[in-house]
Amino acid sequence: MDIQPAPFVPPAPKPRTTPPSTLEMIRIVYRNPLELWGEHTYNEPWISANGVGGHLIVANDPGLIRHVLVDNAKNYKMATVRQKILRPILRDGLLTAEGEVWKRSRKAMAPVFTPRHIFGFAQPMLKRTKEFVTRYEAGGTSDIAHDMTLLTYDILAETLFSGQIAGEPGSFANEIDRLFETMGRVDPLDLLRAPDWLPRLTRIRGRKTMAYFRKIVTDTVKMREEKFKRDPDAVPQDFLTLLLKAEGPDGLTRSEVEDNIITFIGAGHETTARALGWTLYCLAESPWERNRVEQEIDEVLARESDPTKWLDAMPLTRAAFDEALRLYPPAPSINREPIEPEMWKDLYIPKHAAVLVMPWVVHRHRKLWDRPDAFLPERFHPGNREKIDRFQYLPFGAGPRVCIGASFAMQEAIIALAILLSRFRFDTTPETKPWPVQKLTTQPQGGLPMQVTPR
Repeated sequence: MDIQPAPFVPPAPKPRTTPPSTLEMIRIVYRNPLELWGEHTYNEPWISANGVGGHLIVANDPGLIRHVLVDNAKNYKMATVRQKILRPILRDGLLTAEGEVWKRSRKAMAPVFTPRHIFGFAQPMLKRTKEFVTRYEAGGTSDIAHDMTLLTYDILAETLFSGQIAGEPGSFANEIDRLFETMGRVDPLDLLRAPDWLPRLTRIRGRKTMAYFRKIVTDTVKMREEKFKRDPDAVPQDFLTLLLKAEGPDGLTRSEVEDNIITFIGAGHETTARALGWTLYCLAESPWERNRVEQEIDEVLARESDPTKWLDAMPLTRAAFDEALRLYPPAPSINREPIEPEMWKDLYIPKHAAVLVMPWVVHRHRKLWDRPDAFLPERFHPGNREKIDRFQYLPFGAGPRVCIGASFAMQEAIIALAILLSRFRFDTTPETKPWPVQKLTTQPQGGLPMQVTPR
């Protein structure tokens, strides 16, 4: 009789059983916010309490999440603490802009992310992935977390910028790590809502890295503008061109154009990179799941050469990726702040409260998922995924500010997994001991060293 082994339970902080002291809480939030949450957070529909920086509400109930992110989204602005972390990096980019500035940026970018455009990116995604994986042909051990950052950067550069981004990809990946290590953390002074004139050590440490990214943007724009002058007909009609064409009195300012470029260069590839790394890790620790995915990929690639068809043709591969997104959501926290106080059912939401919708917690909530800590791709198999509430699974957010690049990321991920897993097998080693840490994204502390073997 064929007995399936117990599912793999990947590493994650155990829920706290006692509340931390104020000093301990500040230390945990700075080091790794994922370690802060207690058992009740993973069991209750919501938590409402007074915290260090004011009133805190943790929203877990799908109905409450829908209310905050969709039904009454107009009453919720981006949370103050979140903006203090992200605005120094992204300024008025799409992730941090609000009001009319956000509307202008979203409108300017929407044409790039239509289904027709995204399908057009499939061949460049495939080309870059095939070129990238040649590094594995000799086999050996590699840090897959670092590699996926390089791969998704290559794909982003090729698709949105037609391969014309200033700077070296290798140094770029290192600088991204440094950026998240410094400016990507919650500064204790922000948590305490200290005045802005007090210097933040995290920001001071990140200034050199920030200057590096700003120079890449300036040089990239300059390269494209020179191309416009030399030969306007040869300029690719990509994301960068679209943004520059949107500049003007009725569109984006030059600083908004640059802020959106840095948003996509800095954040547009990072989330997909993290999700790909965690997927390969979970599959390596679940060989029975990996076998099913490899078999599906082999069968589809043998009969279907069009990569735009792969997402629909590979439901098991997509399910494995979706389950990795559930366990390790790249954006583990969505933060909002009510403009006016209100009631939702019997929950009072005061003005200026910190309202946290945390995919990390919601995706592992005991009342929403069966065996929430286990890697079980079958949750997302056809027939099962339809039973999942839209607001209990939030890897790309929800509502007006849902990730504009969600379809782009899904297509990219399936193409990358198809090529990676059709040609190579990824196995963990004794050194593969990742620990999830929240630094803007859910990153594997210690990396993902894995043995790569040609199949």
